[in-house]
Amino acid sequence: MRTEFHAQLDRLTAELGEMCGIAAATAADATAAVVHADTEAARRVRTGLTRLDELNDCVDQLAFSLLARHAPVAHDLRVVMSAFSIAANADRMGALATNIAGISTRTRTGMASPVATLDLFAEMGQRTVELAEWAEHAVLTGDVEEARRIQDGDAAMNDLHRQLLALVLGSQWHDGVAAATDVVLLSRFYERFADHAVDIARRVLFQATGEISQLSPVST
Repeated sequence: MRTEFHAQLDRLTAELGEMCGIAAATAADATAAVVHADTEAARRVRTGLTRLDELNDCVDQLAFSLLARHAPVAHDLRVVMSAFSIAANADRMGALATNIAGISTRTRTGMASPVATLDLFAEMGQRTVELAEWAEHAVLTGDVEEARRIQDGDAAMNDLHRQLLALVLGSQWHDGVAAATDVVLLSRFYERFADHAVDIARRVLFQATGEISQLSPVST
């Protein structure tokens, strides 16, 4: 019975890691849609979200089954209980990537945002991919240092968000209100993506240490 339990626990962890990996891929594709007006990449984001939704359901069912049939305790219980939040966060990351790609596909100018913002969005995209990949590694290995690294990476994302806001609000902005609105929305979606990666890192830290103080809710 314990052999079956640990096999299922390993499967649970693998599915959570896969979700973080898919979230990283959706971030890369969404950024390609924004920076390069890549419509095929935008379509891949939607496919990735569908897979994330499926995995989220699988994780929930497996985690509930583990709780009901095996009554895990201590570290194993923390792993199972954290799975619900990790899966929800990864799924939300995919949804945010879909929002980003959605703005890129409704543009009327051939690109999702003004040329002046593209370098910043490219950097934000790179950051989100890194954060999701670090989350994948942290989940699969329980690496506490990797989890802390994600929290440091989030600070860089917040700085990029502030730079974009300053650009839009500055006197050199000549691209109009509609473009400014899209830029602010895109930046906000990237920032929220990073926040969900940080929450995954908190859950990994909770699994390793059992400290409730590591946990804090992230709004969607």
